Amino acid sequence: MGRRPTVDRAELARLVAEGMSVQRLAAHFGVSESGILQAKRAAGLAKPMLDHGWAVPWKLDRVHAQSGPATNLRNLSAAAQGKPPASERLNTALRWAQRLVDAGLDVRYTPGEGFSEVPAPPDGSHVAAVLDTARKALEGR
Repeated sequence: MGRRPTVDRAELARLVAEGMSVQRLAAHFGVSESGILQAKRAAGLAKPMLDHGWAVPWKLDRVHAQSGPATNLRNLSAAAQGKPPASERLNTALRWAQRLVDAGLDVRYTPGEGFSEVPAPPDGSHVAAVLDTARKALEGR
């Protein structure tokens, strides 16, 4: 078994700054595209990824990952983290969440059934908390 190819961080930083694509970087360093992405993250050259785990705290089945509630919660999460989606997607998510809050509803997720609207618990709804966090971040921009 041979030695793994290494990616020189200084050279990687220079080539990334020049705008070289991941595909070309992989060919240049003799590693996979995944290896380049890992090297960029390790060198602090990758844009930080958004974490939607707090807004979508369930392990979603693949068939439910792109459903309306999941998408709306992710879009609100992106806004809360300072990276709002396109205005039409954001507006859709804001209207959806506000409709639920105004009606005293929350969402529930079960792998077999997917998302459903349920009465909000007395201690506050998940959707209301995500909406509130997103609105505060949007006001601060």
